[in-house]
Amino acid sequence: MTRFILASVLSVLLGVQTLQAQQESDPGGAFWVLIEAQPGLTEITNSLRRYDNRLEDVNGFDHGSGWYGVALGPYSRADAERVLVTYRNQGRIPRDSYISNGSDFRRQIWPVGAEQRDPELANAPASAAEIDIRADDIAGEQSAEVDAAEADPGPVVAEAREPQVVREAELPEETLAEARASERRLNREERMQIQIALKWAGYYAGRIDAAIGPGTRAAMAGWQRDNAFDRTGVLTSRQRAELLRQYNAVLDGLDLALVRDERTGIEMQMPTAEVAFARYEPPFAHFDARTDLGARVLLISQEGDRDTLYGLYDIMQTLEIVPQDGPRSREGDSFTLVGRNDRIVSHTEATLRNGRIKGFTLIWPAGDEERRTRLLSEMQASFTRLRGVLDPAQGWDDDQSVDLVSGLEIRKPRLSRSGFYVDRRGTVVTTTEVVANCGRITINHDYAAEIATRNAELGIAVLRPREALAPMSFADFQQSVPRLKSGVAVAGYSYGGVLNAPTLTFGKLADLRGLNGEEDLKRLALAALEGDAGGPVMDTGGAVLGMLLPETGGERKLPEDVSFAADSRAVLKVLREAGVSPSATSEIDDVAPADLSDRANGMTVLVSCWD
Repeated sequence: MTRFILASVLSVLLGVQTLQAQQESDPGGAFWVLIEAQPGLTEITNSLRRYDNRLEDVNGFDHGSGWYGVALGPYSRADAERVLVTYRNQGRIPRDSYISNGSDFRRQIWPVGAEQRDPELANAPASAAEIDIRADDIAGEQSAEVDAAEADPGPVVAEAREPQVVREAELPEETLAEARASERRLNREERMQIQIALKWAGYYAGRIDAAIGPGTRAAMAGWQRDNAFDRTGVLTSRQRAELLRQYNAVLDGLDLALVRDERTGIEMQMPTAEVAFARYEPPFAHFDARTDLGARVLLISQEGDRDTLYGLYDIMQTLEIVPQDGPRSREGDSFTLVGRNDRIVSHTEATLRNGRIKGFTLIWPAGDEERRTRLLSEMQASFTRLRGVLDPAQGWDDDQSVDLVSGLEIRKPRLSRSGFYVDRRGTVVTTTEVVANCGRITINHDYAAEIATRNAELGIAVLRPREALAPMSFADFQQSVPRLKSGVAVAGYSYGGVLNAPTLTFGKLADLRGLNGEEDLKRLALAALEGDAGGPVMDTGGAVLGMLLPETGGERKLPEDVSFAADSRAVLKVLREAGVSPSATSEIDDVAPADLSDRANGMTVLVSCWD
């Protein structure tokens, strides 16, 4: 075993020395920085797309024997060494990347349409700093040229693309021998397309590798059986056309076309029958719905760094167009957000490259998953970064709203009321009004909560946060009987969370009972607002006398300065039923208004009900 390991190491070292000797003997040739290899075309294609969004001069090569590689270049030897060291130090390429003269490259597969392996040497950057700014300078020049134009035509839409499928009637019948012969004439991409279509139809579960082996043959036979053809395992030209027709039929009527937008610096296939350009509102170019289907597309384009990218990631999740249910990931210089509810499915992806963040959002109606998935695949495959980036001032107008971000609605709760902490663990008391029929309940928007118990008769609900909280303060319930006409204050989010902090409303204790003599109510001479319901009613020392109740409604309209609170004894009863041990006091004190406000701010929370 030791001899085998030593022999392997020596073999590798000799190979490296041989490569170095070849490179040194031909210092003027083309050199490449090899950064990744994969044993499959699908895997390497994903890698190439990822690197192409982050680096310059990305190429893909077939190494033979089923292996493919990602390489940067071609460069001179000196430039290749500089690129290797700089990108390694920046952590943008793997540590085991190395320089090659490309002697093992058999065929170039990336960029798409590349036909030669030894093009003119790339204009490699002269320094580490230039590696970061070179693309920005070029893009800035292009953007300036576009901005200088007197008339901007907006996004340019190419002619709608129809799938390139030969109609069945145009193809002759083939014998099995003729079918085998026509199959042999298929190129690699055509064989891969057959596998993709078979996988989409549910017949093929293997790799998309263009190798027509037993798995592909079995898939062909299964498709032939279900489509009333002889089960030969070899598709005739006519059958291949029918398979591809079925595969592309899901996109019929969408009028897929390549949309090129110089202002955002993005080119991509779009369903032009369903969306049309509407406006620029940085960092978005809006393509709004053309039909009742309600589909929408956003192009994302802005200058920035990783902090900007992560900020966009956070902001997107507050928008109405990104439902909260669905997978999402943020890694390095890119993120993906998928949100779904019973109305829409939203997919957003964005990548930072050379100081520019670019990506897109597809919003599609729920229940049309097959078409959405195929369309999304087309959009991802065609997404191309152009030189240029959306000007932050483009499309700016005076129509502003705190409920909008770049023309997109912020997700808002169905109902918001007040509540307050009652122990160190963050347990909250609020009104039952705000927790009725909620898909999700939050405390201060950021913390999910669940109902521990509720008493519909008293109108009191107890919430437990789903993660540990450490409130700044929590309620001390007053045990002593307060004096009539003594001062009280209600802390609450009077305006439903528009303000970032609770508001104090001052008044008097009008009665120790309700209008009909209810022992568990207190009547207040205090003009509360709708959002205050659920908030703590405090005495002048900051002890909690009870919880403010919402207006009862009905035909009888009470004066504006009449409010009611659930008595502290009623609140304590509900809390003990929920297994909570609240804090209590019998001291009656007076504190300065500023101290009372600080206590209210630390105790009072915004409770929101979301669909």
